[in-house]
This record gives sequence, C-alpha cells and structure tokens, in this order.
Amino acid sequence: MVVVEKYPDLKSNENFLSLQSQLEGTENEFSVERMKFNEAVQAYNTKRRSFPMIIFAGIFGFKEKQYFKGKEGTDQPPGCKIQLR
Repeated sequence: MVVVEKYPDLKSNENFLSLQSQLEGTENEFSVERMKFNEAVQAYNTKRRSFPMIIFAGIFGFKEKQYFKGKEGTDQPPGCKIQLR
C-alpha cells in the first residue's frame, strides 16, 4: 500500500516573483530619474557660473541648486525580517 500526500498548488511564489520584478523596475526608473535630475542641476549650475549669467544670477537672486543625495544607507536593500516556522 502506498500513501501519497497531496499538497495544495500555491500561487504565491509566482505572485512574489512578479512583485519583485515590478519593484526592481520601479527602482531602476527612480535611479534613471535621479541621474537626469542631477545632470539638469549640473547644467544649471554651470550656466549660472558662466559670464554674463553670473551677473544676472547675482542681481535676480538665482542660487546654486543642490544635487539629489539619498539618505545614508538607502542605497542598500532592506533586510528580510520574515521568520518561517
């Protein structure tokens, strides 16, 4: 006599992989947009420091813009805190 156990077919693994892929895509989009923002800030600051724009910037109060910098540790993914029993 053979005893066979039938386990349910779980779909959560496929959903998790899909979510992980979507999160990775979103993270990549943020990275690209941060890079574009920093490039625009660099172009603005360079133009602002060039002659004759430096004179107009001083008169009209255009300040130098800051680059986007993430908080310390945000470049690392969060650790997994799920414990399976």
